[in-house]
Amino acid sequence: MTDARPESADRTPTSNPVLRRALAWGGVLAAIVLVVSAVLGFVFAGTAGLVSALIGTLMAVVFMGITAASILLANRFASSDVFVGVFFGIVLGGWLLKFIVFIVLVVVLRDAAWLNPTVLFLSLVAGVIASLVVDVLVVAKSRLPYVSDVQLPKAPTDD
Repeated sequence: MTDARPESADRTPTSNPVLRRALAWGGVLAAIVLVVSAVLGFVFAGTAGLVSALIGTLMAVVFMGITAASILLANRFASSDVFVGVFFGIVLGGWLLKFIVFIVLVVVLRDAAWLNPTVLFLSLVAGVIASLVVDVLVVAKSRLPYVSDVQLPKAPTDD
């Protein structure tokens, strides 16, 4: 059996620029959320609120970044014959990593006297909502065709 795919074709998924744009805008919006939540946390809960806001926002940014970065990493194997298995393995591994890190952080930070749990929760939620807004806006404004990464056969010639 022969492979119908040409060797010279660029098999990089067309979703890569969208994911990179989501990461970049997510970082910008996360910085804004970080500053706003840190100021509000400090005003309402003092130093504990400031630290809680920083940790909550950092958690949201890391979890957002792991998803997009794992997809970008997995897309590097697009030209491989085992792309599907590698892709889902890397993405699922990223999700498992996020789950484990979240559980560990909840257990470790649960009884920390130097944290304000309300500020931590609200800044985490604000970071998650901000990352979701960025994802929706970036995908909605992207010009990604419904059918991508397809190479059509050449038109027949009249010889």
